[in-house]
Amino acid sequence: MTQEKYTSQIVTARTEWIPGKLFSIVTTKDPAFAFIPGQFARLGLPENPQPDAKPDIWRAYSMVTPPQANELAFYSIVVPDGQFSPRLHDLKVGDAVYIDKTAFGFMTIERFPQGGQLWMLATGTGLSAYLPMLDDPQTWRQFERIILVHGVRQADELTYQDDIARFARSHAASDQQFVYLPVPSREPLAGMPQARITALIESGQLEQLAGASLDPAVARVMLCGNPAMVKDARKILADRGFAPGRRGVAGTLAVENYW
Repeated sequence: MTQEKYTSQIVTARTEWIPGKLFSIVTTKDPAFAFIPGQFARLGLPENPQPDAKPDIWRAYSMVTPPQANELAFYSIVVPDGQFSPRLHDLKVGDAVYIDKTAFGFMTIERFPQGGQLWMLATGTGLSAYLPMLDDPQTWRQFERIILVHGVRQADELTYQDDIARFARSHAASDQQFVYLPVPSREPLAGMPQARITALIESGQLEQLAGASLDPAVARVMLCGNPAMVKDARKILADRGFAPGRRGVAGTLAVENYW
């Protein structure tokens, strides 16, 4: 196995957030596997689940757990008739999953300079990329304010809320440093508009809810989730002057297409 580009890890726990739709798995972790919060791993499964079959189907999943944890956790939606996610969902405690030895991705706080506001905009399971960042004290030291926006369809898809609250209690310098905006688009939620993230950006309502300005002079924005949201939000923000970093020049926008 040492010559392979991946390791075999064991599922140690599962969480079924919405039966048959949203779930998380926890796995063992190769001691040599290292990553920066916001990066993702490639998970593999064999197409033909025979003994000693090698993984030949691979998908990208952000780590939910922080780098110092002794385990890895991943958050996923079940794509009906998908080639990978239904099989990942069906793994039981004790089953094997393969994980590439290398972490990937560039949506990390290292992309941004010190100071200002960090806007974390996510839809669905794109939330997972932000969880290890929120569990990292450096994130709270680097930014004066952190605004997490989680867009979903239904309110029961607003997962990891206990963890988000715990991160804020542990790391926020004050109650004003962190804003959490859970936004269902197809179901009313008290105190929140029933709308998509992109519509809230365009109308200015997202800034009103956050009590902060989406101004590239002070704001740094991360986008992670549905490709349509990422594409549309990126264009809206580009028109406001937000741009990814270039070599030697820090940017104001970082993007990850989550599937």
